[in-house]
Amino acid sequence: MTTAETAETKPAASPDWLAHVPVPLFAVAMGLGGLGLAWRRAHEVLGWPGAIGEAVLALAAAAFLAVLSLYATKLARRPAAVRAEFRHPIRVNFFPAISISILLMAGALLPHAPAVAEALFLVGAAGHLALALVIIKRWITHNIEIQHSNPAWFIPVVGNILVPVFGVRLGWPELSWFFFSVGLVFWLLLFTIVLYRIIFHDQLPQKFLPTLFILMAPPAIGLAAYLQLNGGAFDGFARVLLFSGLFIALLLVTMAPLFMRLSFFVSWWAYTFPSAALAIACLAYHEHLASAGSQVLAIVVLLAASAIITLVAVRTAAVLIAGKLFVPD
Repeated sequence: MTTAETAETKPAASPDWLAHVPVPLFAVAMGLGGLGLAWRRAHEVLGWPGAIGEAVLALAAAAFLAVLSLYATKLARRPAAVRAEFRHPIRVNFFPAISISILLMAGALLPHAPAVAEALFLVGAAGHLALALVIIKRWITHNIEIQHSNPAWFIPVVGNILVPVFGVRLGWPELSWFFFSVGLVFWLLLFTIVLYRIIFHDQLPQKFLPTLFILMAPPAIGLAAYLQLNGGAFDGFARVLLFSGLFIALLLVTMAPLFMRLSFFVSWWAYTFPSAALAIACLAYHEHLASAGSQVLAIVVLLAASAIITLVAVRTAAVLIAGKLFVPD
């Protein structure tokens, strides 16, 4: 059965569709925001049209406001459903996608409205820190099964690595080092735990397989953060971050037939932000190396990320129009 046929056989949205608006939907803003920032970098590094990045960032802002309004309505009218998501051992890890989206919106506005960008940055950073503390405290004080762990665990804690990408440029270097340190240490710890779970325990359920792409995000976005913190020097540690991210990408490429057989889930958006982050990392590498090889690498990864995000956006729109996006799990 094809992906399209499978999607068509899914149940239509229930009359109480609002209760089924999922918090992972904020990954839409993350994916589009990351792609817009990647195309903005392509303008700076490759000289490609700057209007593309700005248009995608505008679309990301519109998507964020739409999802935020929708989820705020859910919170107002179906608070029990929101509480259930926040108490869920897996779904809770997607709530920091909200604060990450706010940080990306700050990055989008940075060249145009620095004061507004700084305000959004502080809100996003504070919100992300609060969510990280709450979620890590839950891991410590509750009985968590190893089967509940998956790459989405990276979102609440490793998402801290994103803060320096904009924080240094906004004049918050020490705060940026704080978030980078937390994110880097927890990346190494959680990577070990998640890899152990994937290898030695039951396979991830199909709907969570796209979250394997999240494994690319920490080293990729970590490179962008590290270059901000160290003044732009592409040193040995910068190469470690880039090449570890590229290795994970190559590993995922070898698994492409598996991903292509998957039915559509909102979790497909897990493909998007990590792909855009890797494109940004490769563009930074080309900016430093300025070789024919680094240029080909940057272009291939950027175009691949653009194709992936376009495909996921089109599939999401098709499922939304069909009334099958907001359905029970």
